Amino acid sequence: MTAARLPAARTLFALPAGLALLVGTDAGLGLLDAWPPVGSGRLGEIHGILMVLGFVGTLVALERAVALRRPIGYAAPALLGLGALLLVPGPTGEIGASLITAGALALCLLYVPLWRRNRDEAVLVSALGAVCALGGALLWRGGADVSQTLPWLAGFVVLTIGGERLELARLAMPPTAGRDLVLLGSGLAGAIVAATLWPAVGTPLLGAALLALTSWLVRHDVSRRTINSAGLPRFAASCMLAGQAWLVVAGTIWLLAGATVEGATYDAVVHAVFLGFTISMIMAHAPSILPAVTRVALPYGPVMYAPWLLLQLSLVLRLWGGDALGSELARRIGGAGNAIALLLFLAVVIVSAIRGVPAKPTAPPAVRTGPSSGLSTGSSAESTTQAVPW
Repeated sequence: MTAARLPAARTLFALPAGLALLVGTDAGLGLLDAWPPVGSGRLGEIHGILMVLGFVGTLVALERAVALRRPIGYAAPALLGLGALLLVPGPTGEIGASLITAGALALCLLYVPLWRRNRDEAVLVSALGAVCALGGALLWRGGADVSQTLPWLAGFVVLTIGGERLELARLAMPPTAGRDLVLLGSGLAGAIVAATLWPAVGTPLLGAALLALTSWLVRHDVSRRTINSAGLPRFAASCMLAGQAWLVVAGTIWLLAGATVEGATYDAVVHAVFLGFTISMIMAHAPSILPAVTRVALPYGPVMYAPWLLLQLSLVLRLWGGDALGSELARRIGGAGNAIALLLFLAVVIVSAIRGVPAKPTAPPAVRTGPSSGLSTGSSAESTTQAVPW
């Protein structure tokens, strides 16, 4: 093994995201009374914002800033990351909330030059996701109940990842796939507004829109084929198929149960979207996107299956045993398993990056082609990993 390269300076913008993940995970364990290392009732109130906008939002903004290749682009991850850090201490909580909201706005503005550079459907869908992030931040900042921000934050992660899938796998999709995703994404955004204004009618509509968009992912994503391959493509496909399955769970609950503001159905929807779907997709994309952001290779190894499998099993225990069957112990043990899976994947990523890559790669690096708004538009210097067919 060769020594790992030193991370690019911009990796510093990802550190607050990692801290937000750690604090948010601890806060989630506290909400479940599932043996949190550091108990704090106040942190439970910001658990969702830390995980979605502090952790996921900062990483998404950093990826887009790298793609833009202009210093001004880093305002979005800086504001989101710093806001997450200041949100944790009580005295600076208001400042942190304002910075997170400003960071969501900066993320929306970041897509303007990306759109001007390349008027592509993937940019449009991801930009719509950023608008959902801003909507959720504004509702939360205005004192709305957390359940009211849920559809907006779900729209942020679903549309952002949907745009990313279109961007990375476009060559394997029919020419109309991008247009269809824009229509489905617009329908999802409209359903989010309806669920906010008229929950009784809008929430089932939101469930239907989410299921329709998930069907696009299932129909067009190459993961159904690459699951039969080996190595990294199979691992990524496993993660993506699992994520799509959890999105079906969330959409079905919204469709059949309607507005969910608390209790078992609320817990099931939240964690099907933000753990089952979002974290599975992050695991799938990490070996290709993190090296492009940090300039440090993240070689694939079978050990990556361990946190993924633990996440899936613990989430089944939590949602089926805990939420569906009403076992509080299953809910707590499942929640603890979710937290361990997150921390284990973080540890696997760090150790894999430190160990480096083989001195003689088995195949030469390839550069993805086709229109794109994200990292694949960068020069080959921005890519330190082999391109994979997913």
